[in-house]
Order: sequence, then C-alpha cells, then structure tokens
Amino acid sequence: MGRYVLNKVLIAIATIFVLATATFFLMKLIPGDPFASLKTKAAVQEKQREYYGLDQPVAVQFFRYMGNLLRGDLGWSMKKAGRSVVDIIREGFPVSARLGLTSLFFSVLIGLLFGILCAQFRNRWPDYLLLLVAVLGIALPSMVLGPLMRYFFGVRLKWLPVVGWGTADKMIMPAIVLGLGTVAGETRAMRASMLGVMTQDYITTARAKGLNGAQVVLRHEVKNSLVPIVTGLGPGIAGIMMGSFVVESMFLIPGLGRYFVDSITNLDYPLIMGLTIFYGAFLVTMNLLVDVAYGFLDPRIRESGKKGGK
Repeated sequence: MGRYVLNKVLIAIATIFVLATATFFLMKLIPGDPFASLKTKAAVQEKQREYYGLDQPVAVQFFRYMGNLLRGDLGWSMKKAGRSVVDIIREGFPVSARLGLTSLFFSVLIGLLFGILCAQFRNRWPDYLLLLVAVLGIALPSMVLGPLMRYFFGVRLKWLPVVGWGTADKMIMPAIVLGLGTVAGETRAMRASMLGVMTQDYITTARAKGLNGAQVVLRHEVKNSLVPIVTGLGPGIAGIMMGSFVVESMFLIPGLGRYFVDSITNLDYPLIMGLTIFYGAFLVTMNLLVDVAYGFLDPRIRESGKKGGK
C-alpha cells in the first residue's frame, strides 16, 4: 500500500509540473498586449513590461517563473494594483469552496438517493421518472437553468434573492444550478453500480440468511456500490468546489470564477497562470486523495500494494 501511495504522489507532482510548463508556454501564444489598452505613454508601458519581466527572453522568463513557483510565489497581478495572485486566491477560494461544498452536499445526497431508488424500482415508473430528472439535469446547462430559476423564484415568486452573496438564502439558487449536473451523473452512476451489485451471489446469500430488504440494501448493496462512485468524486469535487465561471458571474459571487473571467478579459498573465495552476493542483490533489481512499476501500488494491512493497 505504501508503494502504491508513493507512486500516486510522484505521478501527481509530475502532472503539476507538466501543467505549469504547458500553461506558461500557452500564455505566450495568446494575442494582444496587456498594457496596450492602458492610456499611458509608450515609455511607461515599456517600464511596466520591464517590471514584469516581459522584456526578457522566453527561456529566462520560464526559469524565473518556475523558480518562483517552487517557492510558492505566483507573481503579482498586472491589473489589480498592489495585489499578489496568492492574495487573490486566498480571498476568492473560500467563497468558491463554500459554494462548492454546499452544492456538493446537495448533489451527492440527492444523486445517491435517486440512484438507490432507481435501482430498487428498476424498469418501473419511479425509475423512469427519476432518470428523466437526471437527463434534464444534464440537458439544461447552467447558463439556461440559472436565468430560469432567477426569473421564477426571484422575480415572479420573490422567494429568493436574484444575486448576491453572504447569507443562506443567497446560496440556494447558485448551489442548485451548480450541482444539478452532478445530481444527474451521481444518479446514473449509482443506479448502474447498484444493479451490478444486486446480481452478485453474496446478495442472494444475505437474503437467504434472513436479512430483511432494508438491511440487505444498506449493509451490502449500497456499501459495495460506493466503491466505483468514490473513484469519480475526485474531478467532481475539485470542479464543483472551485466554482463555476458561469454561475459565479451570473449570481455576482466574488469567487475564483469571476477573477478568472476578469483575468482573461484583461490579459492578466500572472493571474491567469496562477489560477490555472492552482485549479490544476487542486484537481490533482483531489484525484490523489480519491485514489488513496479507493485503495483502502478495495482490498485488491491493498494486496497489490503489499506485494509491490516486498
């Protein structure tokens, strides 16, 4: 198991390095000049390029950036005066994480419940109805669902605030819009996993021993169905916790999504690279944690780790 975890950690570190390298050189392909739109003299713009090191050869810029990255320095924003990328991430990430955790709790809870019910009532009307809801969750993107919810629940019914952040009622609509697609995915994945487990011999044995339906479902079917579900949570958790660019912009939420949109619009190179690397590192870390959790959940992974360590 130790060797298994070590291999996963080394792969994660290599992935982050490749991501940082690719992000740096792809930034050089973006057309435009971040200082060209400023109403300043050419001499001032040249001083700004010199300050940010844009007048140096690309190789020099790359090694300087990677050296700073190893020290945890993501640079300073070009358009938000006096603010480092780390400070911006420190400010925006808790907002995105709070929204993401709320949405994640809603989506996983509802998705697993729907999946269990679909499996128990397979090929009957509850199964078809819940699968229809799941399909609608995938078919309706956030840029469509968000305005619809804002119109009906915010404008017409006046139940919830249309935009804003900071109170519980302002989190309801963004969390639902952000998590509905995950509900659909969790429903379908849990249903498929449950149907596969329900045909196993140990389920028949459990019923033959006299366990009632609820005990069989909770102790055996649900527990063993969660193993493949856990492996798909890494990207889902990272994506949903980092926030959605569309949702945060739509509901005026001051999270990383809005900062990322602004950085692209303003050609704020350090902020674009910093947010991209931070998001990628977060995604890799969540995948790493899920892989380790999967190793503990699946005995075959633990046995392979022991054999590999001998």
